[in-house]
Amino acid sequence: MTQSTTDYDYIIVGAGSAGCVLANRLSKDSNNKVLLLETGGSDKSIFIQMPTALSIPMNTKKYAWQFETQAEPYLDNRRMHCPRGKVLGGSSSINGMVYVRGHARDFDEWQQEGAKDWDYAHCLPYFKKAESWAFGADEYRGVDGPLGVNNGNNMKNPLYQAFVDAGVDAGYLATNDYNGAQQEGFGPMHMTVKNGVRWSSSNAYLRPAMKRDNLTVITHTLVHKVLFSTNEGESKKAVGVRFERKGQHIEVSANKEVVLSAGSIGSPHILQLSGIGAAQTLADAGIEQIHELPGVGENLQDHLEFYFQFKCLKPISLNGKLDPLNKLFIGTRWILNKSGLGATNHFESCGFIRSKAGLEWPDLQYHFLPAAMRYDGKEAFAGHGFQVHIGHNKPKSRGSVKVVSNDPHTPPNILFNYLSHSDDIEGFRACVRLTREIINQPALDQYRGEEIQPGISVQTDEEIDSFVRRSVESAYHPSCSCKMGEDAMAVVDSQTRVHGLEGLRVVDSSIFPTIPNGNLNSPTIMLAERAADLILGNTPLTPSSASVTISNNWQTQQRHSSAAR
Repeated sequence: MTQSTTDYDYIIVGAGSAGCVLANRLSKDSNNKVLLLETGGSDKSIFIQMPTALSIPMNTKKYAWQFETQAEPYLDNRRMHCPRGKVLGGSSSINGMVYVRGHARDFDEWQQEGAKDWDYAHCLPYFKKAESWAFGADEYRGVDGPLGVNNGNNMKNPLYQAFVDAGVDAGYLATNDYNGAQQEGFGPMHMTVKNGVRWSSSNAYLRPAMKRDNLTVITHTLVHKVLFSTNEGESKKAVGVRFERKGQHIEVSANKEVVLSAGSIGSPHILQLSGIGAAQTLADAGIEQIHELPGVGENLQDHLEFYFQFKCLKPISLNGKLDPLNKLFIGTRWILNKSGLGATNHFESCGFIRSKAGLEWPDLQYHFLPAAMRYDGKEAFAGHGFQVHIGHNKPKSRGSVKVVSNDPHTPPNILFNYLSHSDDIEGFRACVRLTREIINQPALDQYRGEEIQPGISVQTDEEIDSFVRRSVESAYHPSCSCKMGEDAMAVVDSQTRVHGLEGLRVVDSSIFPTIPNGNLNSPTIMLAERAADLILGNTPLTPSSASVTISNNWQTQQRHSSAAR
């Protein structure tokens, strides 16, 4: 039986990185009655709030959709793990808390792809609006926003600085703020942590807004579909949603708009369940089409990465802190005063470089970790070690999200087609060769031991390709599956409105036209901040005139391009 309940002005589906921002900004006007629907529940668990425990919520069914891809044909038919947040804060409550905006040219690329006024000049003011940067304001950084950003424990472990110095020794640039004028280079890494606590979009945006009488948050819901008006002669208009809670089917009405913020897997799936998408995909799933949009679920992109691991010659790595007694001490210290190793994600230095000469901006990203272990925490090297997570961040491979049943409980088919493009294969060959060159610089001589992974025997193109196919993992950045633009495969326009429909928008990382060179939480929050102004009809923030540093050190690029071959 279906129940009808109260009308709202705005219904937001998904309390993730984007949905929490929208819930805050749209409900700021007390005249707007806002409903936020979330499949998961509370985010108050210590394992979510303590930064060092990041691997636990990501791998817990209670807090994350544990999606798997179809067999990936270019990765030896492996099925890849694709967790997505299922909790207040969404993926910002289960992610690694790394704060990377992306390169300025990534957003200029969005505009070139047809997303009008989504270039860097228009996006930068919203990055600044969102953040509270721990080290002071300038023309690139903001200090008054809800999102706390800092550098964890400020690189106290000497391995962090040694990695940065090794990058400089290898001839690359140094950068004090890769989220400022110059992304390219090696330097400290930033994280969404405030006062030692994970600063998710729930903590930053949603909790303050939940005090408002005009915002209703309903958890443990599963949205079945968007509802549309059926008056003949009128264009189709979204008028509400149907969702399930505790076995009951409930319909709620939206007087103004429905906004999907369910992420790059959830949003296209809900559109398809609602009859919006490619005719054949919907027919195969037994769903009646109400609106043809062939791009729904297409253009899916993600970042891959692998771990480059080395033994450490000195007993200073985090591998010495993984025993039960040390974990107890770290956890107790964090509980008492939110400090110490529990208050960081441990990714405190990083690098952004170009894989070859001739590229205008970086396409490789490093996260440095002073330990040798798996990201999910399941395995660790027996002894001291360190590692860098390295990936090719501007992939040309494209995949899809496709509904397979009209039952909303059935997950969609996910296929990224990782490494289906030859440029992506070349990019990972560069990852191996350039990383070896960097790690073997003098700055790391006193720390660097034997190469654990890939292993020094992996040298030829064929050996590298084989290692990559069996070893790469998702960096958990699915995106672009409902892309913004004006071409035939675009799903939303530059105002985030679904093409051809009224009263329906998508606001999350699914509408990125292309994936940025970096982690996705920061640009998703920026996008939602700007989308909130578009939804409310506010005058957008004035575009920035801040300059961007684009290195033209072609000699260095050419040398490293040669090393990569």
